Amino acid sequence: MKVTSLESMPLWLSIPFGVMLLFIAIGPLFFNHWWEHNRNKLIVSLALAIPVAMYLIMKGLTINLIHQILFDYIPFIVLLGSLFIITGGIHLKGDIQAKPIINTLFLAIGGLLASFMGTTGAAMLLIRPVIKTNSEREFKVHTILFFIAIVANAGGMLTPLGDPPLFLLYLRGAPFTWFFNLAIEWAFVLGVLLITYFLVDSYYYKKEKKENIEFDRTNIEPIKLLGNLNFIFLIGVVLSVAFINEQYIHAIHENHYIGFVRELAILTCALLSYFTTNRDLRFKDNKFTWTPIIEVAFLFLGIFITMIPALLYLKENAQSFGITEPWQFYYSTGVLSSFLDNAPTAVSFHNLALGMSDSFGDAVLIAGIPEKFLIAICLGAVFFGAMTYIGNGPNFMVKSIAEENKIKMPSFFGYIIKFSLIVLLPIYILTQLLFL
Repeated sequence: MKVTSLESMPLWLSIPFGVMLLFIAIGPLFFNHWWEHNRNKLIVSLALAIPVAMYLIMKGLTINLIHQILFDYIPFIVLLGSLFIITGGIHLKGDIQAKPIINTLFLAIGGLLASFMGTTGAAMLLIRPVIKTNSEREFKVHTILFFIAIVANAGGMLTPLGDPPLFLLYLRGAPFTWFFNLAIEWAFVLGVLLITYFLVDSYYYKKEKKENIEFDRTNIEPIKLLGNLNFIFLIGVVLSVAFINEQYIHAIHENHYIGFVRELAILTCALLSYFTTNRDLRFKDNKFTWTPIIEVAFLFLGIFITMIPALLYLKENAQSFGITEPWQFYYSTGVLSSFLDNAPTAVSFHNLALGMSDSFGDAVLIAGIPEKFLIAICLGAVFFGAMTYIGNGPNFMVKSIAEENKIKMPSFFGYIIKFSLIVLLPIYILTQLLFL
């Protein structure tokens, strides 16, 4: 975010940002019926964002507001919305035998796809086939939990398309191909999670009733992929993000508005997908609705505006926070990403690192900060997004679909106690010890 601060930013002006995130965290838990209506989400966003926007304008910070909306919020929503539309036109049907190796393969494929079609796209493509494949089995909650960790979170590490925090960091100057540098950490975490899942699923498979196993073995429907044309549009989005940027088109550096050619190309792919995909496939088979992406658009409108004072404050006061080592960025980003949305959390710590420019020395800079800090922020935001249902958008979506299919999922705190703390956290600590 371009910063033009005329005076020190007061900390109290970050309160609307905190309230916005608090609503996202507790809304589904304590007033779900009211919160589930997108209209109410928009009301909350506007009620918090408008006063902040007026304050920024009065203080001569209009350029910060415009930059945040035009060059962060709009590209963010265009990308997520386009991926949502394109992946909503791809349908995977079938019911194969739910052996541990088959389930593990499903999750591994999802973990790979997540980096190229987004964690939301990969999760929505695979969750129903995974549920259907395991419908004959009694023990399947663990499969959904690992699905959230692998497909809806950790898998999206390799490109800016994979997870929203990475795309926002890409918009702040991280090259598209730089994220491939995280392949070792990505492969390690996914490998450990997949091996752990295979062992857990093998244990529960042995506990299944014989009649369940026999019924599963005899009720087979071959896997079939429909809507294949959408993969061409998906490739179009990948190429647009990869090559329509300052790195390859230097004119964008001089005039940021030229960068909207990228958003135009992405939107074109989305429109082509929408109008060429069979409507029954999209709306009947995939149960496609606009509700999830409208929810994201409304919530993040409030987040992106209310976070401006917080970002400015972090940059101005970075030296006083005492966060100077990569492991500190990793855990700080991770803890907040667990209970807040991981996208604004990543941006907040990126701004925190920007404020430490006096201590960078000769460090290699990526997106304006030392590479070691950016690595820690990316790992913390993406991996720890799986620590709770509210850490990353697809988590709650997967949970809801599972519960629609009569799978009794753990409560908010049950998820943390029974899965996050005993399975995920040790893996993430080991990741820090090995790589940061």
